[in-house]
Amino acid sequence: MATRLDPYDLYDIRSQLSDEERMVQDTVARFTDERVLPVIGEYFDKGEFPHELIAEMAELGLLGSYFPEQYGCAGMNAVSYGLICQELERGDSGMRSFVSVQTSLCMYPIFAYGSEEQRQRWLPVMARGAVIGCFGLTEPHGGSDPANMKTRARREGGDWIIDGAKMWITNGGLAHVAIVWAQTDDGIQGFLVERGTQGFETRDIHRKMSLRASVTSALFFDGVRVPDANRLPGVKGLKGPLGCLTQARYGITWGPIGAAIACFHEAVEYTRERILFDRPVAANQAVQLKLADMARRITTAQLLSLHLGRMKDAGTLHPTQVSLAKWNNVRMALDIAREARELLGAAGITTEHSPIRHALNLESVITYEGTETVHQLVVGREITGINAF
Repeated sequence: MATRLDPYDLYDIRSQLSDEERMVQDTVARFTDERVLPVIGEYFDKGEFPHELIAEMAELGLLGSYFPEQYGCAGMNAVSYGLICQELERGDSGMRSFVSVQTSLCMYPIFAYGSEEQRQRWLPVMARGAVIGCFGLTEPHGGSDPANMKTRARREGGDWIIDGAKMWITNGGLAHVAIVWAQTDDGIQGFLVERGTQGFETRDIHRKMSLRASVTSALFFDGVRVPDANRLPGVKGLKGPLGCLTQARYGITWGPIGAAIACFHEAVEYTRERILFDRPVAANQAVQLKLADMARRITTAQLLSLHLGRMKDAGTLHPTQVSLAKWNNVRMALDIAREARELLGAAGITTEHSPIRHALNLESVITYEGTETVHQLVVGREITGINAF
């Protein structure tokens, strides 16, 4: 008799992982089960981020996980980083967003574009969670058009003077340092702006209905003076911030798989246990069709991200491939969260269950770091050779 498949891993993706990758997944899964899930609904309700979990995530090596050990990081591969994102977002998108921003949007530009002195100064303390970063690219008017950047930095002797504003910045109110992208006479450049610098202010954004267990802020720069030593010397132009976004988007292809699995699991368990008309809700063909379709879409996303991770580790990944996976996997998760909410009936509208929380969070995930339409057009451009932006 054939062995019954794991309903949450129908293609046995786990068998394709190395022992180290399985250990990483199990460790983060245990952290999510024991430390995140018991409290995250309450934090979401309150609109607060669970600050006390930062030190624990750092201790597990989740911050800057794929950077070399010489900088105090864990030196994991890309697939392990993806699994970290998946298991954290199974808890909440806000948890994955925190790690994604710290790792791929803040530590990565320092590692890839910074001087060795900057790497030695910042990466070890950021890996320990002693210094939190944020990524200042998006502007109030800009959105999907980062080239239309109004924030400017002008040279004045050995310093730079920055003026402008950034909007929708994850971790902004928590951050000790901001990676700020600004127009200069020599193209777009990145600067490390430390909290407490005169003229630099952050204001948290409230009344959110999405990513409530995450800090989202606006950044303001009024004549902010930073030394040239705080400029990232290794890159000029949009390829700098876009390179960071590719790193972060890769993790986002994995994260929503976790959110989808969480919603799918609740839908399966609830429909098995709920009795209507003298039989479990799961005994209805219409319900099984929906659950089967959820499993199909989760399996497709798992295979997509695993192959993407293997290509990233092999150095053959192309940004368009990341766009395709981000588009597919976030749409998959959002659709499953909505359908799971429906299967839970009235119970599905409360944060005592996860689908409505995940659905609300994924409304942000499908928008940030490239909207669904932007990624569709990236794929379209690759296919046709014509830029339709």
